[in-house]
Amino acid sequence: MTPPERRPLKVEIGFASERGRRPDNQDYVGAHLGDPLRGVAAAVADGIGGAKGGREAAELTVRSFLEAYYALPETLGVPRAAARAIEPINRWVHAQGRADPQLAGMGCTFSALVLARRRAHVFHVGDSRIYRFNRDGLEALTDDHVLGRGDLKHVLMRAVGLEPSLKLDHRAVALRPHDRFLICSDGVHGALDAAALARRLDARASPQETARALVDDALAAGSRDNATALVADIVDLPPPEADELAGALRDLPILPLPKPGDEIDGFRLVQALSDSRYSRLFRAQETPGGPLLALKFPHPRVAAEESYRLAFLREAWVAARVRSAWIGEMLELPPGRQTRLYSAMPFYEGETLEARLRRAPVSLADGARIASRLARAIDALHRAGIVHRDIKPDNVILTTDGGLRLIDLGVARAPRLEEFPLADIPGTPSYMAPELFEGQAGDEASDLFAFGVTLYRMFGGAYPYGEIEPFTRPKFGRYVPLSRLRPDLPAWLDARLTRAVSLNRAQRYGDALELAYEIEHGARSSLSQAKAAPPLHERHPTRVWQFATFALAVVALFLAFKLAGGRLR
Repeated sequence: MTPPERRPLKVEIGFASERGRRPDNQDYVGAHLGDPLRGVAAAVADGIGGAKGGREAAELTVRSFLEAYYALPETLGVPRAAARAIEPINRWVHAQGRADPQLAGMGCTFSALVLARRRAHVFHVGDSRIYRFNRDGLEALTDDHVLGRGDLKHVLMRAVGLEPSLKLDHRAVALRPHDRFLICSDGVHGALDAAALARRLDARASPQETARALVDDALAAGSRDNATALVADIVDLPPPEADELAGALRDLPILPLPKPGDEIDGFRLVQALSDSRYSRLFRAQETPGGPLLALKFPHPRVAAEESYRLAFLREAWVAARVRSAWIGEMLELPPGRQTRLYSAMPFYEGETLEARLRRAPVSLADGARIASRLARAIDALHRAGIVHRDIKPDNVILTTDGGLRLIDLGVARAPRLEEFPLADIPGTPSYMAPELFEGQAGDEASDLFAFGVTLYRMFGGAYPYGEIEPFTRPKFGRYVPLSRLRPDLPAWLDARLTRAVSLNRAQRYGDALELAYEIEHGARSSLSQAKAAPPLHERHPTRVWQFATFALAVVALFLAFKLAGGRLR
């Protein structure tokens, strides 16, 4: 798993360019995969038709822009760095077009896309175009700088080299997972309408295959110009910063709880799944006929409103940073979609560990498997510097495919996130380590205590020190041996759990994987011994029956002797 703070923006790019019916190709396309700080940059330029040096202007502009942008200090920011990179290029092209008869009137359109962290920056002049395609459809991010329509639609009002100074359009939009961007010259968008572009982009072939197909489609549709297309796919986004998340949540109101059947922001609430002191969880479906997901709404009644926002901020922040098959995911909704405070996550088919415990006791083999998966979830959080602080069976989902998800990260302790007011930290008392009742904020050792209590309850159906009522200051009594509750389980398991839930934090396990390994290893040994030593009646059935027959004969003789008066004559 990539360390959360180092997970970069991941982009895949493909492009194609053909001269079509023109004698030469005056388009030029280029891209730079960039670095984590400066991002990914791509650009298309189209030389001004009928003028000398159109190809030279296009190639020079794209190459020089990419080189200059990455050479400038990162502290300038994307918009200023891009403007500073293009200004000298425009002056040089304009000067050359006036001074050199061989390059008279040279100039080009210019459309560049800079993808930096979680934003797309569009820089544009001329009549090439940049589009974004996603689940909401096709969106044009640029406007053509032409005199008009008809015969004038190819006459540029603005372009690189036309004037000594350049007015470059800039627009920034938030990136979403799986966004797809298209930069194309007018040889493509002039031959293909928006519907044709959207169909090809929606096919979701690779960027290279899609760019090639768009150029071929344009030429087949009768394009008389050079045809160039660049396609960029957003494969993965870096995690959002806390202030970015806080800004998105700050203005969302906390409204009265919805009910099944309500429709909110395009989601239809199908069924209420759980209702706690702090939130209500619904199974929902994105309309019409979309995938199932789970929506969690805050209860506007218990904690201070700011604490609610902190909880939702934490859950989104942690889920964005820790990508693990054992941690519940959070879905990032498009900006502006939410009209109230709630969080969205995939709907995992299965049941909570709490529901599983209500049905039947957990065997040693099944319990060892669950412990192993849960330990990996806890370890993924701890390696990212995150403490869960509410590990319990209610927050563990056992999925129908045999997997496991640790959920409910709203009270997690994470670096650089504001801490809750102590009174609002909603830990579950029966799973809380003694030091938490003394006012400590919680760390890996307290998570391991909760992990141990969870395993004890999974095997024994009770709590190692008894159930603790909310809002009380408990006095931890003596540990209740697991053997009293499950005499069928081996003694070594009780010894492992005794250490896991030690009241002395220094005596607990070093990490969750260490405890899980010992349980896995012990379970394998116990099961192997059980298989290697079957019961006596299975190993030697004949001898067992012979012994039973002999014993019955002895008993019969004894009874006959007693009936005869106890004497031999």
